[in-house]
Parts: sequence; C-alpha cells; structure tokens
Amino acid sequence: MKNNNYDVIVIGGGHAGVEAACASSRVGAKTALITHKTEKIGEMSCNPAIGGLGKGHLVREIDALDGIMARAIDESGIQFRMLNLSRGPAVRGPRAQADRLLYKKSIQKQIFEQKNLFVVNGSVENLIIKNKKVEGVSISGLGDIFSDSVVLTTGTFLRGMIRIGDSSYPAGRIGDKPSVNLAKKIESLKFSIGRLKTGTPPRIDKKSINFNDLEEQLADKEPSPFSFINNVIHMPQVSCFITHTNKKTHNIINKNLNLSPMYSGEIKSMGARYCPSIEDKIYKFANKKSHQIFLEPEGINNNTIYPNGISTSLPESVQKLFIQTIKGLEKCIITKPGYAIEYDYVNPQELFHTLETKKIKNLFFAGQINGTTGYEEAAAQGIIAGINAALKLHNKKKFIINRSEGYIGVLIDDLVTKGTKEPYRMFTSRAEYRLTLRADNADQRITPLGIKIGCVSAIRKNLFNKKIKQLGKDFDLVKSKSVSPNALNKYGIKINFDGKKRTALDLLSYKNICFDDIIKIWPEMKLIKKESREQIIIQSQYSGYLKRQKEDIVDFIKDEELLIPRNINYNKVGSLSNEIVEKLSLIKPPTLGAASRISGVTPAAVIALLRHVKRKKNQRTV
Repeated sequence: MKNNNYDVIVIGGGHAGVEAACASSRVGAKTALITHKTEKIGEMSCNPAIGGLGKGHLVREIDALDGIMARAIDESGIQFRMLNLSRGPAVRGPRAQADRLLYKKSIQKQIFEQKNLFVVNGSVENLIIKNKKVEGVSISGLGDIFSDSVVLTTGTFLRGMIRIGDSSYPAGRIGDKPSVNLAKKIESLKFSIGRLKTGTPPRIDKKSINFNDLEEQLADKEPSPFSFINNVIHMPQVSCFITHTNKKTHNIINKNLNLSPMYSGEIKSMGARYCPSIEDKIYKFANKKSHQIFLEPEGINNNTIYPNGISTSLPESVQKLFIQTIKGLEKCIITKPGYAIEYDYVNPQELFHTLETKKIKNLFFAGQINGTTGYEEAAAQGIIAGINAALKLHNKKKFIINRSEGYIGVLIDDLVTKGTKEPYRMFTSRAEYRLTLRADNADQRITPLGIKIGCVSAIRKNLFNKKIKQLGKDFDLVKSKSVSPNALNKYGIKINFDGKKRTALDLLSYKNICFDDIIKIWPEMKLIKKESREQIIIQSQYSGYLKRQKEDIVDFIKDEELLIPRNINYNKVGSLSNEIVEKLSLIKPPTLGAASRISGVTPAAVIALLRHVKRKKNQRTV
C-alpha cells in the first residue's frame, strides 16, 4: 500500500464491488478496491451463469453505462441462450453459462487495466466516522486509509454462518472468513439490521454422470452477445442437460427434513422466495411429483457440474442418498456439498436513491447488504453507488435512473421505498413500462445518461453515436418507401384492397409480412443490418403500445419530478395517520412518485402531501 489517501474506497471484490470501483474510476475518482483475497476478485460463488429474465435486462443496462459484467460474460460464456424468444421483445432475456475461471480472469483483467483504480489486499475492520460523515477505513495489519466516500459491498460476509445439517461454522462463503467487526460497527451506528439466507447445491463430478437419455439443452445457433460493443462470441458452445427429481428423491428428503437446519429451527432467517431449496420445494409443493434440475457445466476444461435446482443444507450423507435416486446421477460423485449461509443485511429503506446512507454522509451500500440476491442485482447497485460516490467529490448532481428509464431504477426504487424482508430478485413483471424497457434497447435508453455524467469511454461513445446515426438513416429509409395493395399483390402479398399506400414500416406490422418480403420489393433494404432490423420490426409491430406507454411515462414523470423538500415536517401535512407520518419520516422519499410507492401510503395521503408541497411552494414564490 503505497499511500493511504483516496477519493473513493470500495470494500469488497464481488460483483457489486468491482462495478462500483470501475465506475468510480471511470468518473475520474482515485479509487481503492479493498478485498480479502485479490485472487478471488470476480468470483462466481454460486451458479456459473449471468443473465435471465429481468436479470439480463440489468446486465445490458450495466453495459450501457460501460460496466464490466457484460464484457466478462462475452469472453467466458459457454452457452448463450435468449430466453422467451417465442414471446414478445419486452420479456426476452439474454442468459449465458460461464466458464468460472475465464469469467474471473476477465473481471480481474479489466480491474487491473482500469486507470485510477488501485487494489488493496486486506480485511476492513472498522469505518472511520466523524460528525456523521465517513472519512476512511481501518484495515487489519495495514492501519488507516482515508477517502471522501466509502462504498460497502460485503455480500454474504457480514457475520456469515454456513450451515450443513447440524454442523455450522462462521464463513463469508466456503473457504473465506466472515466480517464480524465490520458487522458490529454497522450495528453500533444504529442501522436497522436483519438476517437473510441463501444457499447453493452440491457440485458433481461430470465423469460420474450418465448423460444418456437425459434431455439435452443446446445453445442458440447464433449467440447474442451481452455487450453492445461486441458483435461475435468466440467461445465454443456446450450443452446443458435436464433431469428431474422423483418419488424416491422426495421420500428421502421428507424422512430427513428434521436434519435440515431450515426445519430443525437452526435457520430462522428468510431465504429467496423464487430460488427455494429442494427441501422447501418438496415440503411446500407436496402435490408436485417431480422438480426440474439443470445440469450446468462450470467450464470448458472443468469436470464440475452445477445441478441447478437442488440447493440444499441437508447433511452431506443425505445429499448423496437423495441425489443418487435421480436419473443420470445414480453413480454420481459429490465433489463439494451444498450448504446454506446466513448473513446480515441492512434495511434498504435507510438509503437514498443514490444508495448513500441517510445516517452517515458519503457512505454507500451496494449488493446483498441491501437485501438483494443475484450477481446482476448486486452489479447494478454497485455501478450506481460507485458513480454517485465519485460525483460527490465535486458536489455534482446526483445520478439516479428512474423507473421509467431502466430496470436499475426499478430495482433501487423498490428497495429504498418498499424495503425487503426476503432476498429481492429482479423480474420483468416488476417494471410498469417493460415494453419500453427492453433488453435490446438498453443502450439507447441508458448510454446517453452515462455520456452526460462522464462514465462512458470515448470508444463506446463513438460506437454508440455511429449506431444511432445509422439507425436513424435506416428508419428514414423504411418510412420513405411506400406501395399500393395492387402492387403488393404482384409479390404474392395480400392485404385489404383499399387503395391506400403503405410504407415499408407499416407493412412490417402485419404478421404475414417479414423483412425478407420487404427486401423482395425494395432490394436496397438488404443493406440494413440485423441490429437495425430488430429495432425497426419492434417499432412497427408495437408502435401503438409504445405510443401509449410513452404517454403513461409523461404522466408518471409529472408526479416523479415533484420534489419533496428534505426538511419537510410530515406532522404538519395534515390528514396523515401516525403510521404514514412515521414511514415518510423514516424513508424520506425524494419525490411524490417515490412516496406513492411506499407500502401503506394511501392515495388519500399522496393527495394530501401533493397539496401541502404545492402550497408551500406557492408561498415561497409569492
């Protein structure tokens, strides 16, 4: 450690930490990334995959801000699939299996090549706080280092406790010590702390699996890169396989439920609702005869298989018993048992939308410490926290993505206004404007915001501007060409003979007309590349819906932009119950829109608040 003064300190080298550190550095802050073990930066501690429904949208938005996750999965992905491809564009989600080692290697390469970023090996034991403002951290064996802002991304390390059957031991993840002193410090600052649980399945030796007769899941023939600056995937693509639990599996698990710490009373914290353990699945869905298991390879030259769908904390001996009842796994060898891990988290209602804490100035939280689950949710918070931590150096305007602009905005708004009592996971259903917030147009929505605040590289900026210019030309072309129904009939395309000419864009809205049909009529359309074609088709088929949603967004912004004064006394608003006053005073929503989304805040209370704010505003202008 050559010096002990930085602009921003980021604690933790997981998915939130690396995005926060890189984002802070890109904005221009001298940044220190402090991690227990440098060699574990970018570790995929759970499943070897990135993306999915909702999650894939987040990754594309992170990439649009020049984040590093998308580029890492593009360099390490061994099975790319576009989920929900047969459904509408709003709910399609990119997902890719990763080669664990190559993913980590890519993350570390990007970290060490990032200007203004310095990696410090050590364990943070304390936060240096004066007058309710963070000024640095204390590192075991290294002493104090100082900064203007600190971003805390502790993952599952805060008083982490691993549980397998009746055995338990402190750990941040398997093989790593937990952060106990740091957890005590956060508790001493009177943050509202809770406990959450997550889990992982056992790992299986690939050579011990019989893949014959198992359902094979192929990669897409044409892999779609996650990053907008990539066009081609060079990694070889592999298959996953699908198997299922059965009656024998369920009987063994049911007989041994009392040995699971979840059902013996050892674990009292909440686990992820949408990613339950196999014990939970069998107990809560007793009528279901089987559950699907995806056998996912952990790498090209890695003999480990990740059996997605059987997360468990049963004793290792029981894990072996029930797994060997599953088709294809009869003779499998477990290389690492599944386990559950409990850890501390802070009520995210204690944060502003910038992810700065309300109690301590210039202290930011990101990732699982805020109650989320998943690499993608953590990375999305990390990039926002890192940007805002750097912007505070020069008192620049806060960077907030609102709900109408991106899934990142939905994620953070949900957390800070509603809080969570269980690990929060992103889904497309959480977004009100999902037809507008698609994975395919994330750069068009988010990159201009990144350019404005200076977190996007010159390379990406130039590529983006070039793309937008070309997209405009392509749209102009399809709008400029028109044809009558009679002329279309000559090409074998039948529509109503109403004599009305239709543009190429109009024609693409018909289900029986595809882009190849358009090319037959106007051969010059062949020059329009795949990326533009996708945008043109979506615009033509969903133009009515998109127009309506844009109108909804305009109405939303009217409420969203009505700022609530920071020093407002909710007791003087009138017509508010004590419960609502208490919630508003605790959460301190920045806008009327944010206030309206707080659980328990009624429409009548929102109207009363609206009138009060406008009345006070008018009084100040008189």
